[in-house]
Amino acid sequence: MAKAESSSILAAVTPAIVIAILVTLVVRLAPKSIAAPGQAGPTPVYVHMDGANAFVESVVAVKPGQPVVFVNEDTGMHMIDSYNPLTGKITSDMAGVVQGTTGPTGTISTYKVAFKLPGFYYYYCPVHAVLSKIYHGSVQPAHRPGVHGFPGSMAGLIVVTTDKALIAENPPSSHKRILSDYFGG
Repeated sequence: MAKAESSSILAAVTPAIVIAILVTLVVRLAPKSIAAPGQAGPTPVYVHMDGANAFVESVVAVKPGQPVVFVNEDTGMHMIDSYNPLTGKITSDMAGVVQGTTGPTGTISTYKVAFKLPGFYYYYCPVHAVLSKIYHGSVQPAHRPGVHGFPGSMAGLIVVTTDKALIAENPPSSHKRILSDYFGG
């Protein structure tokens, strides 16, 4: 590849990645989520990221205080940022970075959060998705142009609730830390 082509590719990609990283660092200064304690407590619910640049369990429900653990089974880095779907503003509920992994025998990067208050916590990976305005100023994640993988947006929702029936509807994979068939990237 010629030097001019290489420079134009870097110029196009670098600002988006730099902005995503800077937003994540700023958001980390005032987190509203609590780190789940290392001692025995509620069983975590797992959300996996795979080589298709998708959250395998894009919607999960948990009890207040129950940890959600994001597990990166992809070779590439991912970020987990929360946002307000009514305004598109990044919130301080989640601001995680998970490094890639080489496979089931390598180091597996995770990010853990727990929420005290019931509610809806929307998140997305700003490396692989963008927030796009829709009608009346609302915002939803969309696939980032030029990113490989699943054609949908890399986004999800955590529902914090006391509704046991809703929590029981979590996908079976959300109960396993590692999904052996999902490594890659």
